[in-house]
Amino acid sequence: MDAIAIIPRYQLIEKLYAGSRTVVYRGIREVDQLGVVVKLLQRDYPTFSELLQFRNQYTIAKNLDSPGIIRPYSLETYRNSYALVMEDFGGTSLRDYVQNQPLASTEFLEIAIQLADILNYLHHHQIIHKDIKPANILIHPETKQVKIIDFSIASLLPKETQEIKNPNVLEGTLAYLAPEQTGRMNRGIDYRADFYALGVTFFELLTGQLPFLTDDPMELLHCHIAKQPDQFKIKNDALYETLRVACFSEGVRGLANAALTTFKNEETVPQVLCDIVMKLMAKNAEDRYQSALGLKYDLQTCLEQLNFTDKIKTFKIATRDVCDRFLLREKLYGRENEVQQLLAAFERVANPPESPLGKGGLRGVELMLVAGFSGIGKTAVVNEVHKPILKQRGYFIKGKFDQFNRNIPFSAFVQAFRNLMMQLLTESDQQLHQWKTSILEAVGENGQVIIEVIPELEIIIGQQLPAPKLSGNGVQNRFNLLFQKFVEVFTTKEHPLVMFLDDLQWADSASLKLMRFKSNLI
Repeated sequence: MDAIAIIPRYQLIEKLYAGSRTVVYRGIREVDQLGVVVKLLQRDYPTFSELLQFRNQYTIAKNLDSPGIIRPYSLETYRNSYALVMEDFGGTSLRDYVQNQPLASTEFLEIAIQLADILNYLHHHQIIHKDIKPANILIHPETKQVKIIDFSIASLLPKETQEIKNPNVLEGTLAYLAPEQTGRMNRGIDYRADFYALGVTFFELLTGQLPFLTDDPMELLHCHIAKQPDQFKIKNDALYETLRVACFSEGVRGLANAALTTFKNEETVPQVLCDIVMKLMAKNAEDRYQSALGLKYDLQTCLEQLNFTDKIKTFKIATRDVCDRFLLREKLYGRENEVQQLLAAFERVANPPESPLGKGGLRGVELMLVAGFSGIGKTAVVNEVHKPILKQRGYFIKGKFDQFNRNIPFSAFVQAFRNLMMQLLTESDQQLHQWKTSILEAVGENGQVIIEVIPELEIIIGQQLPAPKLSGNGVQNRFNLLFQKFVEVFTTKEHPLVMFLDDLQWADSASLKLMRFKSNLI
């Protein structure tokens, strides 16, 4: 691509970044020779969602006036997309900056304090960034000024609810994703999600690695939700090895041994910084910092100690952390027994006992009924089962019966499995091929019977031949048998299935017969 011909009125000089979705150039605005950075979408024909996110970062950032936020100049029309023109203050991404030189404690704290100030400004203006990470933080190599970029998924809502989605299509970056952003925590998303991502960023800056090291998206989500990172008194093994070789080559073996032993036994990350990061990364938002100013106070205390005594002593953190808004805790109270019953049922189903005949595990199946008046929190109780489902790499699908659509057969089942098909369609081509093979083996030449009820299935298994016509009860019996085989594809020990059917009192007769036909459908 010819850089000069990309956008009229702008001369593009060099490519700064090229990712899977965007490309960024440094250039000059010809009318006044102003240095600019231009961001483009990679695809020639971007989706509506991509265009919306691209425009969103301009719409939000243009109304912000903070030295810690990159200022957008204009949003230009470019081919079938947009070009976002922003200020160029000579910065580089923090991700690239730390690769070239490790951060000293003083430099880390100065950067961290600036980030706390920026988040305080954003949260004061009711903005949730939702994608804080080193790649979205710019730093000037000489002045050390820090700015935040990329508001493509930022929100102006004080709170959001994330639906369960495949990890490949979740908003944000998986390695820095707050537990509530996974959609599997039964919690809403608010400004405190940025604190979790900031904690992961701090962890990476202090240790040189992410808190959870895995390439499996589902495992990574489970780590964010249920696992604690190791308390990171991590030694810089590469630096240790360099010192060892250098000292021994000088022939000062005795002195080197003493110095290196001291180095290896010393904590490279002060305990109070560990405490700050672990509080930022608390699983429940209520246990994190509640204000950026409270975080800033602790970071400034660390910096003052370091400047005056060259050491950071342990002190009680979050003493000045005061929430400036009214927030209700989202923890369930008084439902421990009900939640435990659901979790126990899932454990029995996901890990069935061995067959007495020695032929492997028995197929675990259970039907649980949750009763109660409208509005007392039945759905909230059921949603607590998300966490163990994720651990077992299972699927959670739900459908809702409608009292005004009782004439539509299988309505809740259709909702649930259409949602499941959409989850499968976001998986890799290899996984999709495996699903296609398994489904076709189960339904044989009668796949069209299921497609007529769940149209999205055709995208996975392709167009099928018309099913033979039957009369009388044969139609219902064939569907029941095929649907049972279809459901069994998704109910294995490797990936158990939980189906939540809401408002069962409005179920149509066909759905009730289907559930009555074989209890192991559920």
